[in-house]
Amino acid sequence: MSTLKVNTIRHTGASSDAVTLATDGTCTAKITNNLSNRNLIINGGMNVAQRGTSSTSDGYHTVDRFTHGYGGENEAPTFAQHTLTSSDTGPWEKGFRKSLHVTNGNQTSGAGAGDYLEIYQYIEDQNISQSGWNYASSSSYLTISFWVKSSVAQKFYGFLYTNQAAAGDCKMYSFVIDNGSGGNLSANTWTKITHTIDGDSSLTFNNDNTNGLAVGIFPFQGTNLTTSGHSLNTWAAWDSTNKVPDMTSTWWTTNDATFEITGVQLEVGDTATDFEHRSYAQELELCKRYFQFVPPTFGEAQHTTNIQGVLTASPAMRASPTCAIVIASNNLNLAGSGAKTCTSVGTIYYNSTQGGWAEMVGSSLSQYRNYYILPNAFSFSAEL
Repeated sequence: MSTLKVNTIRHTGASSDAVTLATDGTCTAKITNNLSNRNLIINGGMNVAQRGTSSTSDGYHTVDRFTHGYGGENEAPTFAQHTLTSSDTGPWEKGFRKSLHVTNGNQTSGAGAGDYLEIYQYIEDQNISQSGWNYASSSSYLTISFWVKSSVAQKFYGFLYTNQAAAGDCKMYSFVIDNGSGGNLSANTWTKITHTIDGDSSLTFNNDNTNGLAVGIFPFQGTNLTTSGHSLNTWAAWDSTNKVPDMTSTWWTTNDATFEITGVQLEVGDTATDFEHRSYAQELELCKRYFQFVPPTFGEAQHTTNIQGVLTASPAMRASPTCAIVIASNNLNLAGSGAKTCTSVGTIYYNSTQGGWAEMVGSSLSQYRNYYILPNAFSFSAEL
């Protein structure tokens, strides 16, 4: 038997080694398929949308774990979970069936200096700290990859920041979203974006459940938020007036322009591996750490205007959740008496990451009777 002794293995057309061998007989390899538990982004395939599939409001309203914000608009943009078809060449062949789709409003006043539209996912500090990324080293990397399509041919920007915006330990990083060769994205064409981010000795993370890393994609930022001399691909102190380079305003000033993304993945290493397709059930369970509907339960009417009920969360949430009413009327039921309505939820006692004992206000209730609290009538949120 013969032995091949080499230090590295590299394809003739590659710029880096595929396999690096160590003197102890082990190796490291850049394997790009069939890997699991590496995507730091939750719901990157945009499959889960518990709250709804379309909204013109900013905040968390459509695709789970992705929040969208805008300002200075004349007409609100529309954010939607969009269904892909076989005509969506690129992501369709890779197994993607949904996207986060933005339709611009009609910005009749043009591009104001304070105008902006941005999409973020916030990642818990402990998920970054325990990811295996040696974030204080410039030779340790994260790689972000995603599919993007715009109805307008231009460049856009990605943006990351650590910890809490504007805090003393907050650092920011930006990169260009282009055609891969320095040019504009082609209009109405899906493009795969891949960018590698190095660590930096100035970065710190706290290994807790607060915001550790914000991952942003910017369809537009006005000149109050940008500079012509901005430096890409480097970590810098937070500066809200210098987040990215000055942006072309064509997309923002084009009525009903569209912008969509899917397949968002952030992973440790300098190589973009194949997207980690998790099952819908797995993805939903991960999303519920941050938002979920309260399952059906019971409460007892202490008075004609008050119910005490146990509102529970499963799985446990990131932090003690806040409760909101989703079904505004007929959200309670008493057998033989018909539907009743809880109009507000007060203090949640013993509130933990799994909910607690809630004071709920209603009217015309039957005292000391047990009421059925309908499924999906209330929600819990513990978003970052």
